[in-house]
Amino acid sequence: MNKYGSTALVINCGSSSVKFAILDPKDGHTYLSGIAEALGLDEARISWRFEDQDKEKASLGAGAGHDRALEFLVKNIMSQNEELHDSIVSCGHRIVQGGDIYSEPTLIDDEVVANIAKVIPFAPLHNPAHILGIESARKNFPNIPHVAVFDTAFHQTMPPKAYRYAIPETYYTDLHLRKYGAHGTSHMYIAQETAKFLNKPLEETNVITCHLGNGASVSAVKGGKCMDPLAGLVMGTRCGCIDASVVFFLCDRLKMTPEQVKDVFNKESGMLALSGISSDMRPIEEGYIKGEPKCVLAFDIYAYRLAKFIASYYVPLGHVDAISFAGGIGENSDIIRKLTCDLLKEPFGLEIDDELNSKFMGFKGNGSGKISTESSKSAIFMIQTNEELMIARSAMKFVK
Repeated sequence: MNKYGSTALVINCGSSSVKFAILDPKDGHTYLSGIAEALGLDEARISWRFEDQDKEKASLGAGAGHDRALEFLVKNIMSQNEELHDSIVSCGHRIVQGGDIYSEPTLIDDEVVANIAKVIPFAPLHNPAHILGIESARKNFPNIPHVAVFDTAFHQTMPPKAYRYAIPETYYTDLHLRKYGAHGTSHMYIAQETAKFLNKPLEETNVITCHLGNGASVSAVKGGKCMDPLAGLVMGTRCGCIDASVVFFLCDRLKMTPEQVKDVFNKESGMLALSGISSDMRPIEEGYIKGEPKCVLAFDIYAYRLAKFIASYYVPLGHVDAISFAGGIGENSDIIRKLTCDLLKEPFGLEIDDELNSKFMGFKGNGSGKISTESSKSAIFMIQTNEELMIARSAMKFVK
C-alpha cells in the first residue's frame, strides 16, 4: 500500500508562472509545494519543497515555458519521490474565468478547453495561461482525471439584479457582458470555515467574506450561496471602481488611447499610486505606522472603500452572522481589519477585540480565529484561506 494514500495534484497557471502542490484532500496536508517563475524569460526558474525540507531551486533554461516547468516537475522533482508521484490520482486546475458556462467543477475534455478559450476576453491574462497548463499537464499526467475548478462558478448563484449591468441588453445577450465575480474558490472556503466557527449549518448562515490580497474581492454569502460578489476594491496596482467618465476625460485631455488608460488603471494605480512607494502592503503599513502622509491616506482609502462595500452587503443578506477576513492582507494586516471594523462600529455595532486581532495573524502560524468582542452584533473572524484544498477536493470527486 502506498504510504501517502490517494493524493491530488493542484496546478495554478499564471501568465508567467506555474504554482503546484500535491496534498491529501482529506486533511489538507501538503507533501510538495512549489512555483515556476519568470517563464518565457532568460531567468526562468523553479523552486520547490517536500514537506518541511529545505527549499530547492533550479534554472529551467532561458525562455522556458509552462510545458518545460511541468516536464521538470515530473522528470526531475517527482523522480526524487516516486511513491509520492504514484499516489496522485487526480489533478485540479484553477481556472479564473468560466463565463456563464460553468457553475461547478468540470472534468476536462477538448470541449471544456475550447470553452475556456471562448471566454478569454473576460480574463485575457489568465485563461490563455490556464490552457497552456492544462495541455502540459494532460501530456505529463495522461492517466488521471483533470478537473477545471472555476473561480467564477461559486458566484453563479447570484440573481439577475446582482449580475446585470444597466447597459443595452444586446451587450448581455450577444457579448455576455455581466458581473461574474472573483476568487470564488476562496470565498467558498471562507464561508464554510466561518460556519464551523459559528457552530451552525452552512445553510443557516449569512456571511460577508473578504478575500484581500494584491487582488481583492468581497462576497455576500447567504446559506452557502453567493448573492452578490464585488471586485471593485482598491488593490495593489488596480484602481477599483471608478467613474467611467474618467476614461473619456483622460483620452480627451491627455490624448491617451483606451489601451494606455487600461494599463494605468491596472498596473499603475491602487495602493502603488496612493502610497507612491509600493504595491506591497508591508512597506506601506510601515509608512502608516510612522505617520507618513501618503501611506496614511492610502490605508484610510483602502479601509473606507472596504467598509462601504461591506456595509452595502447588509442589503442582500438582511442580517449578518459574521464578517471574515482572508487573503494575504486580510490574514496579515491587523491594522486594516481594525480600521475597517471601526468604521462599521457605530452603524452596525461591530466591535473588534484588539488583543485577539493582533493575535490571529497569518505569518504567526497560529491558525484562524474569532477577533471580535462578545458584545459585537456580528462575529468577526480571521480565516486562513486554502484554495488548494478546495481544488483538490473538487478534483477527487471525479476519481472512480
